[in-house]
Formats: sequence, C-alpha cells, structure tokens
Amino acid sequence: MPHPVPAQVWGLSCPGFPEEVSRARRWTRDILRGAPFAEDAELIVSELSANAILHTASGLDSGSFHLAVAVSAQVVAVSVTDDGGTGTAPKAEHQDQDAEHGRGLGMVSAIAHRVVIHDSDGGHTVTAELFTDVRRGGHPC
Repeated sequence: MPHPVPAQVWGLSCPGFPEEVSRARRWTRDILRGAPFAEDAELIVSELSANAILHTASGLDSGSFHLAVAVSAQVVAVSVTDDGGTGTAPKAEHQDQDAEHGRGLGMVSAIAHRVVIHDSDGGHTVTAELFTDVRRGGHPC
C-alpha cells in the first residue's frame, strides 16, 4: 500500500508595498509551475495580497502581509495573512460589475472551490482552496 505524499508548504513575508503584489504573484507562479490550477492560484494571490495592502494595516508604514502556498495530491491552497487593524473580518460582497473596489474577494470565492477566513494574531488569514479532483457542482471526489 503506497504511503500518502505529505503536502509541500512554502511561505513568504512581504512588506506592505504595492509592488510586492507582483512579487507575490511571481513567487506563486514559480512554485506552482505545471501544477493544476496554477493560473487560478496566481490570480487569487494577487487579489488577496492587494486586498491586504489596500484594506488593512498591512499597507501602512512597517506593515506586511504573509503568503503561504500548500500543495498536496488533493488540493492547492493559498493563504494571505494581513496585519489587521480594520475591526471587521474580510467578507465576499457581491458588488456592481462597474464598482472600482469590493469585487476582489467575491472573485476569489468564484474561482476557488472553498474560501476560509479566520482571525490570526491580530489580523486575518484568507485561505483559498482549489481541489485537484472535483466533480461537477464543485464537490471534491
């Protein structure tokens, strides 16, 4: 009986500067090259990183955001942890198609098979999961 292969996990901490969003995106692309959902994960990382900088203390002086990518045979998961400072947790809101802001997390929810948001060390962590083996209807096999 073969042993299950453990998940591989990578982490990156970035200062809260706008140019770090493209760095996070490139880093994700390099890790996931050839993996299922690599392009979706890259887009999700871009949105979540930008949200952290724009909407939390991560974008303030000395702010930062933290990125984790986990890959197993069943799932590609990307997480972004912000520095908090907003008083409310991030949430997916359905915005008007022409709205300039507020569509990012809704878009992430539309791309990912599951999105989990939780408090962590004064900030919030948003994890988007992309299941590698999904039946029609979005349910894992």
